[in-house]
Amino acid sequence: MDKQSDATFAMFFRTEYPGVVRTAYLVLHDQEAANDVAQDAFAKTLSHWGRVSRYDRPDAWVRKVAINRAISVARRQKLHIAASSHTEPTTEQKPVDLDLMRAIRALPPAQRAAVVLFYFEDRPVAQVAEIMDCSPSTAKVHLHRARKRLSEQLGEAVADVS
Repeated sequence: MDKQSDATFAMFFRTEYPGVVRTAYLVLHDQEAANDVAQDAFAKTLSHWGRVSRYDRPDAWVRKVAINRAISVARRQKLHIAASSHTEPTTEQKPVDLDLMRAIRALPPAQRAAVVLFYFEDRPVAQVAEIMDCSPSTAKVHLHRARKRLSEQLGEAVADVS
């Protein structure tokens, strides 16, 4: 890479890294694993930076890599977390509703990722689908099933996406 590419990647990294870690954390609920996933995603991004930097949305590409890696880690570790089995989030990540966060933790990884991207990162369904490497209808199915499970667990209606 040349100096300009180095500087561009460094700026991209500083801007996007905290959000990628947060996204991975919301999927994994493990700060160390979230940092590892984010580092892996940025290492892969750096190795493909010549191509990725020309994309319209390099931030979506790095998040896609991170989400896919986080889902793989979650599946491998079978992270269906019990309410008391993990450490609480740091102060800046402390959720407003612990019951909701516990219910989200219990979702299957793909549903959890869809919820994180749609509700926590406020991304439209099309972007959720792009990042998760699935069709928009599949992303909607993940969101629908997640809302159904959350409403069953929490005993309240969760807004649907059309």
